[in-house]
Amino acid sequence: MKIGYARVSTDDQNPDLQLDALKAAGCEKLFADKASGVNVKRPELGKCLKTIAAGDTLVVWKLDRLGRSLHQLIGLLDDLQAKGAAFHSLTEAIDTASPTGRAMFQMIGILAELEKSLIQERTKAGRAAAVARGVKMGRKPKLTPQQISHAAKLIGQGEHHDNVAKSLGVSRRTLYRGLNNAPQNL
Repeated sequence: MKIGYARVSTDDQNPDLQLDALKAAGCEKLFADKASGVNVKRPELGKCLKTIAAGDTLVVWKLDRLGRSLHQLIGLLDDLQAKGAAFHSLTEAIDTASPTGRAMFQMIGILAELEKSLIQERTKAGRAAAVARGVKMGRKPKLTPQQISHAAKLIGQGEHHDNVAKSLGVSRRTLYRGLNNAPQNL
């Protein structure tokens, strides 16, 4: 039996393209998740894998719909092989029912992992270059240096931390963080 699995990354994406392709490929049962590929919790994939038995074939529209890392993909393929089931990716034309298909699956997985690593390296280099140019990364502070200075004066005059935080419209924790990160010459 052919069993299809589809996945879209966000709730506003539609899996219809994948589901139509899986139906056209002859899948008798279909499962679909709306979750990021790095998300471990994909309940429909879990149900799908429990349904698969010896002689079945798991069919996906594209390899990255099943998993995002080589480790994930190889693990799933090993689980399928242990059950006596096969894997078929429609877009990449990979069919693990043959030795050539299994080799192709591993090669594509390796290339996907390489691409992911290259993207991470470029992102890291881009961040480092931005920081070197003086770009501040992260969230904008909720309190300005003037507000922190004013808060320090109020607290120094005996005002309670809770009242100062409330007057600035921030939590006590945000006030403490601002005071702790402020230059000591306030």
